[in-house]
Amino acid sequence: MKVVIIIPTYNEKENIQKLVPILEDEIFPQIKNHDMNILIADDNSPDGTKEAVKKLMEKWKNIDISSGEKKGLGAAYVRAMTYAVDKMNADVMFEMDADLSHDPKKVPDFLKKIDEGYDFVIGTRYSDGGSIPSNWGLIRKIYSIFGNLLVRTILFKFSIHDWTGGYRALKKEVFLKEKDELTNFMGYTFQVSFLNKAVRDNYKVAEVPIQFTDRTFGKSKIAASEYISDLLKYVITASLKEKLFGSFGKFLVVGGTGFIIQAVLLKVLVEGFNVHPAIASLAGAVLAIFSNFNLNNIWTFKKDKIHGIKMYLWKLLNFYGTSAVGVLVLQTGIIFLGDHFIGRRYYFIYFLVGTFILMLYNFTMYRFVIWRKKPHK
Repeated sequence: MKVVIIIPTYNEKENIQKLVPILEDEIFPQIKNHDMNILIADDNSPDGTKEAVKKLMEKWKNIDISSGEKKGLGAAYVRAMTYAVDKMNADVMFEMDADLSHDPKKVPDFLKKIDEGYDFVIGTRYSDGGSIPSNWGLIRKIYSIFGNLLVRTILFKFSIHDWTGGYRALKKEVFLKEKDELTNFMGYTFQVSFLNKAVRDNYKVAEVPIQFTDRTFGKSKIAASEYISDLLKYVITASLKEKLFGSFGKFLVVGGTGFIIQAVLLKVLVEGFNVHPAIASLAGAVLAIFSNFNLNNIWTFKKDKIHGIKMYLWKLLNFYGTSAVGVLVLQTGIIFLGDHFIGRRYYFIYFLVGTFILMLYNFTMYRFVIWRKKPHK
């Protein structure tokens, strides 16, 4: 595969003159099964970075440059990745900082994950032996660790340990799929938003532990207050949008429909025919489960929709099986215990409590068992 390591620069003359020879002379010769290339994404640096790159291009013919106006890290990467795909025929692209904070020796480890079938590989500083600089002060360490944890918590995605890092490798298909949405993120929020969209679309993500180090030359381009503000705005908005309009929001609407069906039948049987609340609730559940299955299949989880009559009947049976455990043990069990120990007067309150607990159980089973997400092809 043709691999393009993209290095964004703005006033990085000293660093780029040091990093490129390391890649060319020390790292690339180790990699035998890929065509290795470098693309410098320079934002019209006034310090002579572009001129330094052109001198490097005279020595190594696998180097190219994409210049443009300074609009932020995200804009630079979108511009460079587009160039890498269109002009350099890249199959795999790296994101790598120019300041040597990303260890070039890790490049083969990233490519190994790509060769294993992963679509998106990220360097992690927070798991499996990864680290942040030991010379950072306590406050900066706390800020880094808990800032990343905050992103994971708000997005409610804990399987990925490092959301904010910028050392990554990805297949061109991932970029082409997400490109149109990435143009909304010009700055450093680009990193979190890109990864979040890749996870949303079921691309296979792997992590490689890295030891992050401080830059030697130049200054960091991150404006801390602006970055924090933009990042929090994105993760909160993305999380709310996903919960309200994603599969969980649709699940709540479908569940609400099933709740109405079950509640109405419960009321009719208990108050009209003096049926025991537990039995009445169970009867309503049978009808509600059938309604929930079909609405979830054609709407909530339509991307993983069940096709074919045999598969439909098999999944319906599984659906009734998983739902029956929740209905009998959680919902009906709570109603029965409440009726037995407290009294029938509050039967509908027992029903509401049981239904809430059942809802959490159901979504977990539906998402990870019945309509389990399929890996991106």
